Amino acid sequence: MERSILIERSIIKKYRREIWKKFVNGISDYQLIQEGDKIAVCISGGKDSMLMAKCMQELKKHGKFQFDLEFIVMDPGYNSLNRQVIVDNAQMMNIPIKIFETQIYDIVASVDQSPCYLCAKMRRGFLYHNAQQLGCNKIALGHHFDDVIETTLMSMLYGAEIKTMMPKLHSTNFKGLELIRPMYLVKEADILAWKNYNELNFIQCACRLTENCVLGDSGIGSKRQEMKALIKKFRKVNSNIDLNIFRSVHNVNLEAIIGYREKGERHSFLDHYDEFE
Repeated sequence: MERSILIERSIIKKYRREIWKKFVNGISDYQLIQEGDKIAVCISGGKDSMLMAKCMQELKKHGKFQFDLEFIVMDPGYNSLNRQVIVDNAQMMNIPIKIFETQIYDIVASVDQSPCYLCAKMRRGFLYHNAQQLGCNKIALGHHFDDVIETTLMSMLYGAEIKTMMPKLHSTNFKGLELIRPMYLVKEADILAWKNYNELNFIQCACRLTENCVLGDSGIGSKRQEMKALIKKFRKVNSNIDLNIFRSVHNVNLEAIIGYREKGERHSFLDHYDEFE
């Protein structure tokens, strides 16, 4: 049997509860896909985006309504090894990718301050532009459950604000385009389990500034890695703590919030405090 079919079956059968059901629930709970959508599935070459691509293929095959998919890979200036890994994996997994070229790595290599911020901003812009050129109204990114709770904690501990990674967003610069995150409810541990079960190898860090991690871990020493380590400690104390962090931003009690921002305007609990005397 073709390996791609075995990989597809592992999503639907072996990891049905951990991956497939959570993927479908995320699509439904946050209303991420509608009839007639044309979605650019953005593939970086890592485990998360490759699994998302297969899940989107399966949803198109077995879903209740019609939508179209484009599988796009933006090459920001990968070295030849990284690029070939992406091409080989896509071929083996039966994902019909379209690659478009950019010189993002060359540009950010000459930047002294915040090259990662500039790189992320430019990558997002190129993805939106190319999705629009293909006639798509949505782009799908592979952020998962752990990304969401790590972002929530980083915002509190380093940004001094309470905010999270949203399951979907309207683009402010590309009219008519929407970003969706179909893997929103899927835990990283389950993605890793699926990857290892199928003996798959994906790129994890393709940044030209950190070539030593072509097929290894990335972000060591970063704020996100700090959050990963912190959440790992939390899980040892209580296995539900990560879920509680996730649910907390679904269950904000405005009666016990000192202040908040909405559409750029600041509000305080004092604004209406005397109304409840």
